[in-house]
Amino acid sequence: MADQDNPIERFKRATAAALRAVAHEGEVEVVYAAEASGLSGKRARLPMPPRSLPAEDVARVRGEADAIALRLRHHDAATHQRRLPNSPTARAAFEAVEQARCEALGATRMMGVAANLDAALDHRYRRQGLDKQQERTDVNLAEVLRLLAREAMTGMPPPDAARAVVELWRPWIQTKIGQSLDALAPLMADQDEFGRRLRRVLADLDLEASEDEPSGEDSEDEGNQEDEGGPGEEEVRGEAGKDDSGDSKDTGESSKQDMTPGDDADGEGEEQDGEDGPGTGEDRPAHSPPPPRDTRRSIDGPEVNYKPFTTQFDEVVDAETLCDPEELTRLRALLDQQLTALQGVISKLANRLQRRLLAKQQRSWDFDLEEGLLDAGRLARVVVSPTHALSYKLEKDTDFRDTVVTLLIDNSGSMRGRPISIAAMSADILARTLERCAVKVEILGFTTRAWKGGQSRERWLADGKPPLPGRLNDLRHIVYKSADAPWRRARKSLGLMLREGLLKENIDGEALWWAHQRLICRPEQRRILMVISDGAPVDDSTLSVNPGNYLERHLRDVIDRIERYSPVDLVAIGIGHDVTRYYRRAVTIVDVEQLGTTMLDKLAELFEEAPPVRQVRRPRRAA
Repeated sequence: MADQDNPIERFKRATAAALRAVAHEGEVEVVYAAEASGLSGKRARLPMPPRSLPAEDVARVRGEADAIALRLRHHDAATHQRRLPNSPTARAAFEAVEQARCEALGATRMMGVAANLDAALDHRYRRQGLDKQQERTDVNLAEVLRLLAREAMTGMPPPDAARAVVELWRPWIQTKIGQSLDALAPLMADQDEFGRRLRRVLADLDLEASEDEPSGEDSEDEGNQEDEGGPGEEEVRGEAGKDDSGDSKDTGESSKQDMTPGDDADGEGEEQDGEDGPGTGEDRPAHSPPPPRDTRRSIDGPEVNYKPFTTQFDEVVDAETLCDPEELTRLRALLDQQLTALQGVISKLANRLQRRLLAKQQRSWDFDLEEGLLDAGRLARVVVSPTHALSYKLEKDTDFRDTVVTLLIDNSGSMRGRPISIAAMSADILARTLERCAVKVEILGFTTRAWKGGQSRERWLADGKPPLPGRLNDLRHIVYKSADAPWRRARKSLGLMLREGLLKENIDGEALWWAHQRLICRPEQRRILMVISDGAPVDDSTLSVNPGNYLERHLRDVIDRIERYSPVDLVAIGIGHDVTRYYRRAVTIVDVEQLGTTMLDKLAELFEEAPPVRQVRRPRRAA
């Protein structure tokens, strides 16, 4: 009875009832947790209201509930999937504007709902630090489109926290699409037609190659491959380089079908005939896996060697060298601000992992031995009878092996916004947790130095465009935290992931091999490599002049080498992308909020299980 009279419980029951009523769904399960809100099927997750129930927090929680309810009521998943673009950047913008459409349908009919939604958005953008941003490139374009579409459909200005950044983007967007967003307002109630017109708007913004093609058409991505873009548009137009990820998923499936057992066997046979095949490595040390196989078969049949056109412009850099100390301090403060939302949940999981690891490291003793160290508990017996046996003890060897963990995080443009923030926060908490357990952690990132090729492409153009040039972009591999650096010294560097201009394109195969080679040189007995990515490798410049599955086949080859011959334990987490078709040990998450939980769970599994047996031929020892 006391719980029913509790103001917080009454508020939670009333909010849940209002959510079900607005959604017209009586079977929705509503839970409250100390984490960001979200919707999974018919399960709605809302932030836990504070005990004092201040007015601003009440409006925020109600706004989160209204946003979920309107999504349930006005969103059709099948229609949405049919109109969804292929490009990750276009997908993010499409998703954001679709949410704005659902919310606008409620805000234009219910003024209280409009006020609640505004409060929730304002809190969200303040937590993300948008009120402190001063550069256009530091803000996610998808969120700006969401707010401009909301303004066009409801007449409501952006929330105070995001008003300045929207004004930074508004002139550029109006130059590209004029008043096209205003034309979406009359179509709010028709999701299919709204989606069709929105695809046209995204095409005008160069986020899609064609206006009205269904998302499954291969021709949709061809228009962006040779498009260079003006200097003022480079970062936004460059995001269209990820448009090929839609095709990459298609070609990935086809390449998976192409890699029949017969083809794979042929590849192995060719390898063993060569000098570096695993079958001829009689004297190869166990800690030195063979290099990635160069020979592969393209879609069209002829064999192609994976190679970079030039490595002159590639770089491996420490994170603190990529921006000035003042900006790094600001980005770290922004990361700390966002950590408050996930601190409770992930910290509990981190403490659970810590207890499990420390339990495996506890020392134990064998007592009542005939020799060893004198057992102080048997001291009285030793004094009375010095010749009495079984008065000694010895310490047992622990089964916990010296361990190092490498986190390799995708720093591509499609990770912008919440995914890269969650990845940075999870890496930060994981590094602190494992450091307390005497497990060393290395945090790495991979991207490219430029959109659409950079200096490597310029060199290729100057050389007369030779055919099949190989990888045609400048790599940027980033060391956020080395394995030997303590967390307190590297904590500022992790904030760099939130720097918008940093995230460009992704060439996963070479990044994976780079991280593996750093890890293989470590002296620890157990080495774990965890990859966090949200898509297949995509580099517009490379794929425009090479076979369409060029980067993907190389990634598959590198993964195969590591999983079969390396002592490194490889695990992957895909964010909204099925990585199980690449990695043997992998998991795919749909909601980015699950990343921290999944990382900790997978690590716990790895520490519990026995190390796998590798197909490595060890060197013969001299007699």
